[in-house]
Amino acid sequence: MDAIKAFVAYISVEKGLSRNTVLSYASDLEAFQTFLQKRERPLQEMRREDIIDYLAMLRESGYSASSVARIVSSVRAFSKFLLIEKLAAEDPTETLRTPKQWERLPKALDLPDVQKLLGTVLPTRMYLRDTAMLELLYASGLRVSEIVMIRMQDLNFEGGFLRITGKGDKERVVPMNHRAADKIKQYLVELRPRLLKQRQSPYLFLTGRGEPMTRQRFWQALKAFGTAAGVKLSPHTLRHSFATHLLDGGADLRSVQKMLGHADIATTQMYTKVSSERIKKAYLEHHPRAK
Repeated sequence: MDAIKAFVAYISVEKGLSRNTVLSYASDLEAFQTFLQKRERPLQEMRREDIIDYLAMLRESGYSASSVARIVSSVRAFSKFLLIEKLAAEDPTETLRTPKQWERLPKALDLPDVQKLLGTVLPTRMYLRDTAMLELLYASGLRVSEIVMIRMQDLNFEGGFLRITGKGDKERVVPMNHRAADKIKQYLVELRPRLLKQRQSPYLFLTGRGEPMTRQRFWQALKAFGTAAGVKLSPHTLRHSFATHLLDGGADLRSVQKMLGHADIATTQMYTKVSSERIKKAYLEHHPRAK
């Protein structure tokens, strides 16, 4: 049995890792092994400089910091396995630091693209639900994982806000504008009762079977709207657009931090850089002496 197969068997049984995690580790190590083959070095004889050079190559190839950090974890776990099995005398990852989170500016839509997206009409049975979710996503800056967990008791139409349970089970209050509220009310009157079929559910947004909405199902709906509108989307695009447009409009950083549910204001500050880039782009495009 080769070293990677032995490692996979070990972490599957001894560590009890999920199948997806095991497959990711194996894939990472196979890619690293291919890199080492060009240096005519077996994987189990990897050196610290090999790992550093490989990570640098990944960075230059456009890999994200989170992807590289995961690869470091894979190599580190494999190295520890080699020590346990006495297949290596030392651990080349012992003093290896996880790469810094290289700066990645979030992508935000321009306002015309947001309007195009929110104005898209699709002839689907779940149109009222999906447009309510889209409108709320942009109105309140929610994560997709948060919007699918909203309960009926979290809504406050009169006050114009809703309560959200975010990361770490932390609760926060976010605004809900009248457009989002009107869409939700229409969904509550015209579609949700038909989905429940006289049953009860504490969750606001439901699937076609009357069950709690899932992130995967909403992401499918989101992609359908993006395709129809000709707008490129990711699960967080509308959240990024929410934050960027607030700051463009003069909102203070602390308020945006609270609305997004960021524990550290440094996370929110990346949106100020996005706004600066947008200003620079507008200047270069429209100032007569900038070209």
